[in-house]
Amino acid sequence: MPFSKLAESRINEAVARGEFDNLPNAGQPLDLDTYFSAPADLRMAYSVLKSADCVPIEVELLKEVARLREAVAQAPDAAERLRLERLLLERQTHLAMRLERRPRGER
Repeated sequence: MPFSKLAESRINEAVARGEFDNLPNAGQPLDLDTYFSAPADLRMAYSVLKSADCVPIEVELLKEVARLREAVAQAPDAAERLRLERLLLERQTHLAMRLERRPRGER
């Protein structure tokens, strides 16, 4: 039996058992704006990553830069502030380089 027929059969059995009756947001339209705002060649990959609660490295770097800015502002002394500023500059540079490598339409 082809996989598509097997999958369809299993889905129909689940429907008959009522396994899809109480799903959250049942009957509501899907919001696909985010999906279609991604570049076509990356949509599937982004969708899989999002479902797995993974974010692109650029997002992680943005969060780290924000956290470091806050830490610099609250540094208890000049030595710690200098250490954090250097780390902040390093992360900002890394982020800028990653963003620069991306095609123009993805920025």
